[in-house]
Amino acid sequence: MKPNKRFYGRRRTRSLRQKEKDLMKTFLPEIEIVPSSDGTFLDLSTYFGKSTQQFCLEVGFGKGEHLLWQAQNNEDVGFIGAEPFLNGVASLLSKIKEKNINNIRIFPDTVSQILHSLPSQSINKVFVLFPDPWPKSRHQKRRLINIETLDIFARIMTDDAELRLATDDAEYASWMLRLGLSHKSFEWTALRPDDWRIRPSDWPLTRYEEKNRSGGLGPVYLRFVRLPRN
Repeated sequence: MKPNKRFYGRRRTRSLRQKEKDLMKTFLPEIEIVPSSDGTFLDLSTYFGKSTQQFCLEVGFGKGEHLLWQAQNNEDVGFIGAEPFLNGVASLLSKIKEKNINNIRIFPDTVSQILHSLPSQSINKVFVLFPDPWPKSRHQKRRLINIETLDIFARIMTDDAELRLATDDAEYASWMLRLGLSHKSFEWTALRPDDWRIRPSDWPLTRYEEKNRSGGLGPVYLRFVRLPRN
């Protein structure tokens, strides 16, 4: 995944309100992750403090409900959220400010722009929840979950770290599972159907999931662990 990989999707659905513009201008710089210009790895302690020893990454946090819940329930963990959708970024900024959350840092762009800046073996958990499935065959190359991305996740994740994937698209679920099972660095944790059909207790319901739940397959929750390095 090259840092300059083209972005497909929407940056915004409406103009930001003045309050949101103010947050983007004044508050975002206080908690924004900025990749180094010389290609060196980020020092996460400069963003979270040296006392923070565990870090999680959420790719595409939408409006931030899941990221906010995780941060509130894991105050000793540093959370990095990457999201190019500016309305979602502004929405999360408002909630962080309102609730005085201090363990979230934001990268307001596509995750491809920051993945190469994350140190090896630095991330304890990665969340990729309901990414765009790009269902048309000619668009599948745009999918976030691919071999290249899994290779990078494998590099930045610590041994025994968890990768959580979710989708409500049956074909994309099959795609995710096939790639995850074939990757030498990951192992699927499911032992029975409920392990991928039922949302775990520490995996809060998001507005997106609630809105898109149907009588069909429904959401699929896939959990992989990063196998120990030899």
